[in-house]
Amino acid sequence: MNNKSHPYGIFCIYINDEVMSKVSYYTAEGLKKLRDELSNLKDIERPKASQAIAEARDKGDLSENAEYDAAKEAQGLLEMRISKLEETLSSARLIDESQLDTSKALIHSTVKIKNQTNGAEMTYKLVAQSEADLKTGKISVDSPIGKGLLGKSVGEVAEIQVPNGIMKFDVVEITRE
Repeated sequence: MNNKSHPYGIFCIYINDEVMSKVSYYTAEGLKKLRDELSNLKDIERPKASQAIAEARDKGDLSENAEYDAAKEAQGLLEMRISKLEETLSSARLIDESQLDTSKALIHSTVKIKNQTNGAEMTYKLVAQSEADLKTGKISVDSPIGKGLLGKSVGEVAEIQVPNGIMKFDVVEITRE
């Protein structure tokens, strides 16, 4: 077993070169969002699912009860989501944004880019996948654009693989907000 630190804020534990666990860094807002969702699923949705199963069970023969089958399936999906959130939270770490290097695009960087083809400028904040929200300008470091921007400095060109080929963007500015 050996431990390797990913240069962009993800710490992985490897056993025979297979990733065993992944630590992801979140803003305080992102962690709160995850915890709130988990709390809602456990405290509100889980009891609702149990109630739906109980009501369907009370309707008689379980072998031909589609409502019961649907309620059990919904409960299984809910439990999977709860498990996934608990796993994510167990490996989540709060990132101290004041300590991040602003010379390169890293997780929690706000990066202004300019499309070399049409001159359009865009600004994105690079975040963990669960915090991504394109409407607010937050893109995942796992997205094609996020991957292309990671590690770039102002003045460098980010080449992003898209279905039509490769798009080139100039990195104009990198900030921390």
